[in-house]
This record gives sequence, C-alpha cells and structure tokens, in this order.
Amino acid sequence: MFADDPWLPFELAPGVQAAFTSRHGGVSAPPFDTLNLGGGVGDDPAAVTSNRRLAAAVCGQSADAAAWMRQVHGPDVAYLAAGPLPSAGPVPSAGPVPSAAPLPAVDAIFTDVPARTLGVLVADCAPVLIADPRAGVIGAAHAGREGMAAGVVPALVRAMTGAGADPACMRAVIGPAICGSCYEVPAQLRARITGAVPEAGCVTGKGSPGIDIGSGVAAQLAAAGVRAVSRDPRCTAETPALYSYRRDGRTGRFAGLIWLA
Repeated sequence: MFADDPWLPFELAPGVQAAFTSRHGGVSAPPFDTLNLGGGVGDDPAAVTSNRRLAAAVCGQSADAAAWMRQVHGPDVAYLAAGPLPSAGPVPSAGPVPSAAPLPAVDAIFTDVPARTLGVLVADCAPVLIADPRAGVIGAAHAGREGMAAGVVPALVRAMTGAGADPACMRAVIGPAICGSCYEVPAQLRARITGAVPEAGCVTGKGSPGIDIGSGVAAQLAAAGVRAVSRDPRCTAETPALYSYRRDGRTGRFAGLIWLA
C-alpha cells in the first residue's frame, strides 16, 4: 500500500483514493528539492504551484480541486462545502457550519463533495486520512505533537460523524511521521503530552524521553471507535525520500492527499 519513491495513489476504501507524496518528482531547488508542496516554507511560489499540479496529475486529479489548510497545531476542524475553493472556515466539533474563509486556520478538514482533494502538509508530523465509504465522507488531519495532544484527530472523527459518517465504518491511515525512536524531547514536555495522550510516551533509541505521534494517534482513533486503522511504517527522519524538519531544518513539505474517486 505505502509507496516511497516513486510514490503512487492507493485505495483507502472502496471509492476512496489516497496518497502520500515524496520529495521527488518536482521542480523546486535546494533545500526544497524537489516536490515541495508547502507554500509557507520560503520556496519559490511558482515552483510550489507547479509541484502541486504535478502531484495532482499523478493522482489523476486537478490541482484546482485541492483544498489546503493554514495549519496551526490546534484542534479545529473545517468543512469543505461545494463551490469555489477555498470555501470553509473553522467549525465546532459538533458538526459542520460552512463559512467563507480565504484559508482556514485549522488542522483538519472534511467533505462529502465529490471531485475534491483534501491535502495535509507535513515534515515530521503525522498526516491522518479518514474515510467512511458508505456515507461518502472523507477527512484529513495534521497531527503534530501539539495537535495530537489537543485532540485534532478525535475532533475530526466527531465532525465527520456529525455529517452522517459512522466511526465503525471508517477506515483510517496514519501516514509517515517521525518515529518515537528519533523524536527526542525534554522530560517535562513528554510528561505534558502524555498527560493528554498516555500512549504517545516512549523512550528514544538513545534511551532519552521521546514522543511517538503515530502510536498516540492510533490510540485516539481506537478510543473514537475507528477499528480499521493502518499505519505507514516509514520514519520521516530516517527516510531520505521524505522531508523532515528535525533532520534537515529548512526544508519542504510532503502531503497526505485523499479524495472520493
């Protein structure tokens, strides 16, 4: 299921396609070489635009149909309505309340509109893609350390449920993220995060305090009633074909993408 280089779309659920891009196949110059999809990291905007079109072409989609977020490491969720993009603003976890917004400052987005691609940008955080194929509802979340602790993934599940989805019918995939063996943090920081998500606590390969975002998100999905969960095993810091902020500092962003086929 999980391609690396070259990356390819895969079927997350019947009628639902998804992809995790890599850093190869684009036009960006170093240190963003080459398929940087992040527009806020200092790369040439024209290169980012070209890269997004190239990535969309691999997926058989139009770049003009892709919805992105202004990710802020929080728990808010936006609903993507029909109409011109962008078209949604932050909504409470109880359900969608669409409103016009130039770029939603949220860390999760969902839709039931066909021919829309939802994108989440990462370079160590976990891209989480969720679908209920029966209800025709899909979602994408940016689950970094802080967003995970704030509960962005459970908030996305609740919002999708409010739109008619059923956690028992959902299928989720946790994309590449920095692994617990590599994600070293101060002991006080680990204690704060594990106070919210105990399953995220770990010890790194050095024997120091660490955080395992993937394990924390998997536990949150299980607690929310999502039983069908898969996990991309790649660690961003250990995989040269993926962007990693912890490894490289100034760098690009790869994407998790999901759309209704």
